[in-house]
Amino acid sequence: MNSDSLLPALEAISRDRPDRVLRLRGMVPSAEGAEEALEVLIFRGFSSCTTHPTDFDPDRTVLPDGAAIETAELLRGPLNPQQEELLIGPLPPAQLIEADRWI
Repeated sequence: MNSDSLLPALEAISRDRPDRVLRLRGMVPSAEGAEEALEVLIFRGFSSCTTHPTDFDPDRTVLPDGAAIETAELLRGPLNPQQEELLIGPLPPAQLIEADRWI
């Protein structure tokens, strides 16, 4: 499953889990041809890219062109950056396509 089709499935699961935040990490090619770190947070059905600009149109993906999601971490929500509580991960994002994995 590619990153663009993975995101809507994970957003749908997160709508029913307001007590969870999913952090996705990966890489995206830079303008210079190198790779840059990528981070996306999913909470209550919405994705937000924390490392790159996103479009204001909610129907467009938050992933930059060429983005590759590599790992996922499930955190207790709402997220408190000073006291993050990691529940599971890092693991391949496709392993969280099943709603029952969102412990």
